[in-house]
Amino acid sequence: MTEQAPSLQQLAAPDGTCYGCGCSHPSGLHVQSHWDDDGVHLLCRHSPDPTFIGWPGLVYGGLLAMLVDCHSNWTAMAHHYRAEGREPGSLPRIDCVTGQLSLTYLKPTPMGVELLLKARVEGEVGRKSRVICEVWAGDVLTVTADSVFVRVDTEKLKRQAHGDA
Repeated sequence: MTEQAPSLQQLAAPDGTCYGCGCSHPSGLHVQSHWDDDGVHLLCRHSPDPTFIGWPGLVYGGLLAMLVDCHSNWTAMAHHYRAEGREPGSLPRIDCVTGQLSLTYLKPTPMGVELLLKARVEGEVGRKSRVICEVWAGDVLTVTADSVFVRVDTEKLKRQAHGDA
């Protein structure tokens, strides 16, 4: 993984406003995903701020869910760009939303340890992509996720959500 290269978020959505992965969110987490050298997985490193403490000394489970959600979604979008032979940031933009988010918390995730998220697309059916994601705290696997992301037209979704469709 080349950490110096711009992240997929920076390439494909520099104006993104998502709290978890939006480059333009003023106080967001700014999750950054990069292709692993294996060409299969997307990797993300994150050191949780002490604000996101759950039980004493442990990372809040909701933060772990947000990290998995954002990173897995970018894994699905990166997969679509690659499948179409396109570079992230090329038009039209590819967007996906969460269809199903399913996490299994295997072990407590300690604060003060850099987390590594490792995700891959496991299966794809039309607009839907199944993404498998792991969260590692050092050499300990603490969370696994098996989720589905759906390719969408975000303008249409916004209109539907506001009753304008």
